[in-house]
Amino acid sequence: MNAHSPRRFRWSSLALGLLAILALVWLALLLWVHPSNQRDWSPDQAQLATAVIDGDSLTIRNVRNARYHSTSQYVVFWEQRHYDLKRLDSVWFVVEPFTDWRGPAHTFLSFGFDDGQYLAISVEIRKELGESFSPWLGLLRQYELTYTAGDERDLIGLRAIHRRDPVYLYPMRASAAHRRALLLDMLERANALAAQPEFYNTLTSTCTSNIVDHIEKIAPGSMPFSLKTLLPAYADDLAFDLGLIDTTLPREQYRQAYRIDDLALAHGDGEGFSAAIRARNGK
Repeated sequence: MNAHSPRRFRWSSLALGLLAILALVWLALLLWVHPSNQRDWSPDQAQLATAVIDGDSLTIRNVRNARYHSTSQYVVFWEQRHYDLKRLDSVWFVVEPFTDWRGPAHTFLSFGFDDGQYLAISVEIRKELGESFSPWLGLLRQYELTYTAGDERDLIGLRAIHRRDPVYLYPMRASAAHRRALLLDMLERANALAAQPEFYNTLTSTCTSNIVDHIEKIAPGSMPFSLKTLLPAYADDLAFDLGLIDTTLPREQYRQAYRIDDLALAHGDGEGFSAAIRARNGK
């Protein structure tokens, strides 16, 4: 008998035992941990956005418009806003990488109207007081999922001005029908989450995976599976390769052309913010 066989057997048994324990923990979480909208929420996520659509008239309750002194000091305003869906004329893809290592990132969409309004919608964890994001806890049903609707001065300004993260803002190539369908599908999901909460999941229900699901729903076949959705700092490359970014720039130039955190810092989060961060590329 090989002298190493007993040792291999012990390690194999240990590995199988650990897998069995993890499986039991996961099963326990599935059985006993349930999502809820009734928790002690962080002030910036205390309310859930909901929408009412009446023909071309769109009303959204709880649009977040926070004013930040720093990332931890802010005053949150929850507003009711009205939009004319006939005036919806653009969709923008926002990418906020977290680290120097290109991989982790937050992504979200912003919808532009020809009257100058922009509505950002960000799929996020819904934080409880004192909570912060961990990808490992995100696998263990520890965070509810939320669709945050907000002013660009809040959702983009927070990231570019106060977190000082790189932020990329890409115009998306989409027909008028697809723009409208995408916005309404996201708002339908927001309404559903307000009625029936769900858990965030680091692998299957993230900021990027939910955007992909919405796009695939309104335009089947347009978003084939890619591992880049698991490393969302590469999601812009995926969108570029699929022809979803509305640009004529070559691959080696487009990212830098649409980086806007310097424009946000120069302007600040006052009036005219949305126009200022688009000054380099128009719209």
